[in-house]
Formats: sequence, C-alpha cells, structure tokens
Amino acid sequence: MSEIKQTSTNFSNKAALSDECPEAYASNIIGGQWTLVICSWLLSGKLRFGELKKKLPGITERMLTLQLRKLEENKIISRTVYAEVPPRVEYEMTEIGYALKSVIKELEAWGESHKKLIG
Repeated sequence: MSEIKQTSTNFSNKAALSDECPEAYASNIIGGQWTLVICSWLLSGKLRFGELKKKLPGITERMLTLQLRKLEENKIISRTVYAEVPPRVEYEMTEIGYALKSVIKELEAWGESHKKLIG
C-alpha cells in the first residue's frame, strides 16, 4: 500500500474533495479493501493480530499490519500492548469506531440486496 505523492494532482483533488464533502472524507478513511472487514470483526470485541489473520485468510501479514496502523492513526481502533513475554497485542474499536456499527450493518444489507439484484 503506497502513499499518494503529496505533489500529485490526485492528492490535491482528494484533499479538496475531503475538505468540502463529509461523505468523501469518510470514504477515504473507511474505503480500503480490508478496512470494513477488519472493523466488522472488531465490532464483536478485542482480537489479537493472529486471530484477525485467521479470520481474514486472503490478507497478507504486511497488508493487515498496514491496515491496522491506518485504522489506529485515524482513531478507529486502539492497540494495547501488554508487557509480557512474548508480547501480547490486542486491537479493539474506539468509541468513534463503534459508531460505524450502523453504517457497516447498512452496507452489509445493501450488499446482500445488490448481489441478489445482479445475480
């Protein structure tokens, strides 16, 4: 997952649209391929990295790490490291992350309806 160059037209357009449109802003935060799936699993409670990896068999460790970092950076999830050997790390939704629950459930229902319409 590479960053968009800050000098690119694409970056400028995304930034301008995000500033003017709350829907575009939200989409930029939760619009990644894995983001909503990770969030939907974390809505049911804390999970460790390995547990998330098992629930997402198609994701690489690198991509999972990048997605978790992005979600943490955007305050959607929190990461707790326990001082144990080996270290234990747990991920959970933050308060603003839990606010996505209704959005995720609506997208799930819409996705099922759309699949039936197309299929």
